[in-house]
Amino acid sequence: MKKHDTRTYYVGLCATYHDPALSILNHAGEILFAEATERHLQYKRALNCEPDNLYLIPKLLSEHCGDADEFVIACNWRRSRPIYERLAKMLGWLSPRGILNGKGRRLTTWLEMYQIHHMLACQHHAMRRIGLNLARTLGRDFPGASVRFRHYDHHLTHAALACYGSPFDEAACAVIDSYGEEGSMAFFAYRNGRLKPLFEARGPLSLGFYYMKLTELCGFDWIGGEEWKVMGLASYGRIDEEVLSWLRGTMRIEGLRLAPDYERFFEYLNRLITRRRLKNQAPEAVADLAHTGQHFFTETVNRLIANLHELASSDNLAFGGGCALNSVCNGQLLAHTPFQSLYVPPAPADDGTALGAALLAFHDDHPESRTEPRRLSPYLGSRIKRDAIERLAQYAQLPVRHLPDGAVISAAADLLAQGKILGWVQGRAEFGPRALGNRSILADPRSRDMGERINRDVKFRERFRPYAPVVLHEHGPNFFENYQESPYMDRTLRFRPTVLDQVPAVVHVDGTGRLQTLKQDWNPRFHALLGEFHRRTGVPVLLNTSFNVMGKPIVHSVEDAAGVLLTSGLDSLVIDDHLFTKPGLQP
Repeated sequence: MKKHDTRTYYVGLCATYHDPALSILNHAGEILFAEATERHLQYKRALNCEPDNLYLIPKLLSEHCGDADEFVIACNWRRSRPIYERLAKMLGWLSPRGILNGKGRRLTTWLEMYQIHHMLACQHHAMRRIGLNLARTLGRDFPGASVRFRHYDHHLTHAALACYGSPFDEAACAVIDSYGEEGSMAFFAYRNGRLKPLFEARGPLSLGFYYMKLTELCGFDWIGGEEWKVMGLASYGRIDEEVLSWLRGTMRIEGLRLAPDYERFFEYLNRLITRRRLKNQAPEAVADLAHTGQHFFTETVNRLIANLHELASSDNLAFGGGCALNSVCNGQLLAHTPFQSLYVPPAPADDGTALGAALLAFHDDHPESRTEPRRLSPYLGSRIKRDAIERLAQYAQLPVRHLPDGAVISAAADLLAQGKILGWVQGRAEFGPRALGNRSILADPRSRDMGERINRDVKFRERFRPYAPVVLHEHGPNFFENYQESPYMDRTLRFRPTVLDQVPAVVHVDGTGRLQTLKQDWNPRFHALLGEFHRRTGVPVLLNTSFNVMGKPIVHSVEDAAGVLLTSGLDSLVIDDHLFTKPGLQP
């Protein structure tokens, strides 16, 4: 049997200690599955958990790889660890006692050494566990299959997803996150299906670490992924010129490198700490700090990306890494750099590297293969089982209607137009942190108090947190200035002043919105629902937010969805063709 006739499956693992994930490709490079581990576990960010969960992995392999002759296991980290990590481990700095005692020389970076060493220790243990559960499952369920392991550079796996999942046949690629093997940034040229490294930053100075510190200074928890709160709070503040001067004094940009001011870095950092939010203060007390910190982040990324354009012979930018989740920054990149087109994948942070690693492994084995330039579909995760929906309908003692052949779309649009808040579960779950119409909470954006109502009664989160508008693509230019397609809710744009009163629930305090563009071929069912709402109301926009409550991942099962319905102010729940409502709600 020839090598390419072998039924080979590519299993990508994100083995980072936070946001682990797993993906599966078939022998033709088709994506069969991609999902973050947090969804199955219902544990936010799945900290210190394996991507190949021992309970889940046999089911996934049985469903997607039953005829396998061979497996290629692709990991999102190089096998060899950086010198500093090996030295710190040898000296005991990564042990519990070493972390408690804060051993080690202070590095010129934004975080405390106990935080740095804790992350390195967690990553060390995550690396030791790579593929253990997968190996046990393969040995039992696929005894005749051959198995090969691949380990890839971390930033390269980010770049692979950003480029192979893009609509570009050539592009410049920027990866900016907290850290990789040697540093926090890497830049590539993408052409003819190949990624060519242009520059890799080295050292502990990191924009990812910077934003984590900013999150901490604002009184939020970056371990829990609360950087989102800083972006929401920033719109309530103004530039603090003194704070901005301190931030600009901590580091400078040299081409594609961040260079610290070694003499004054900690002096400026200590000054910033004096502006931190105190325990008895409301978040709004540090709105100026959040605004200024976000401004500095955007300014710095813009300058780096502009410098990248000078080195790369392309006007297309593919942007990956955790910092590419900053939609405020993303929305300004095309206006402040020479690039003409921007692509951010649906999972730019570490969960996406599971798919990036699998794509790299496939292309290594098929160098002649050329990826057709097209946007990656984000709908790659799990489905809700039909028998689970039927059990809920039978036993939940809730009013329920089975509405096939599109009738559920009409009924849902009626409820939304009446001001009801709707849980909407359809098809396969989204890969990435944002609900894009398959695991969403939806509402009418025309109501001025709708955002506050959802924050208070459904999501149980802070009042300053904004909500996203999903807009029919053909109407996007009518609602947003300098409109750009945003299929994954990846950039924040400014609303036109003339439409602010039409959709107040999705307009942030500064007149912006983190939009999702919707086209029929991207999600026909969700598009049909928004189209029906448009016909009823004259407004081609819905409020769209992730189907969860604060502190929990997006719902994964029927039980998760029903739990949110029954323990929050959600009015109704649609799962496929079933409409569940609260007792007493008029359909």
